[in-house]
Amino acid sequence: MSYSSFAQYYDSLTHNVDYAGRAEYFCTLFKKLNHSTGITLDLACGTGNLTIELAKRGIDVYGIDGSASMLSVAHQKAADEGLVILFLCQQMQSIDLYGTVDTVVCALDSINHMTSESDVLKTFERVSLFLNPGGCFIFDINSIYKHKYVLANNIFVYDTDDVYCVWQNRFEEKSNRVGISLDFFGREGNTYYRSSEHFYERAYSTNLIVSMLEKAGLKMVGLFDDLSFDAPNDKTERIIVAAIKK
Repeated sequence: MSYSSFAQYYDSLTHNVDYAGRAEYFCTLFKKLNHSTGITLDLACGTGNLTIELAKRGIDVYGIDGSASMLSVAHQKAADEGLVILFLCQQMQSIDLYGTVDTVVCALDSINHMTSESDVLKTFERVSLFLNPGGCFIFDINSIYKHKYVLANNIFVYDTDDVYCVWQNRFEEKSNRVGISLDFFGREGNTYYRSSEHFYERAYSTNLIVSMLEKAGLKMVGLFDDLSFDAPNDKTERIIVAAIKK
């Protein structure tokens, strides 16, 4: 999926995300795991906000995303910051790197955008293939609780300087999927232009995630509530998963 419309307004709609704080959290987590980042891949990097924050902290990082539209924004932002960052357009479940890496991060529920277990497993297998032994894979997932009770069948409205957005969810309890429909009304002068995006997110149990990591040759070494070092609870909305290559 290209996310071409979403890419245009993504930063405006996620202005409340503390990317600097998330980068600091990851750096602290690496220290707690006694892990040296080395060459780092930001998987499903989107418009590059986290990639740029990691690069600012001296991490040798590059980004991969399946949306050329998202990467176009990321490349321009990195250039504006005076940073030279490599961005590659590849799907998560079929990444093909130039060489191995020491660290992979994947943030902000990107794993949930894959709605089949086979695609998640393929992604874990590709990450494992290109991770050096002892390499670290840190990612987050939206919880089943968040899909069922927070995203649910709710409608959200965002009104920013750039866009008016209506976000509509439809929760499927049997599969823990949420169908997400976005209608954008972008402002150009006194005129609004409408565009739309539709995609699904699926929530997976932590037991299933850990099982798939094991199948891919990765060992789970930590589960945390979002941006903390506490264990997840039954109302945790985003779960941080830390794994190492066996």
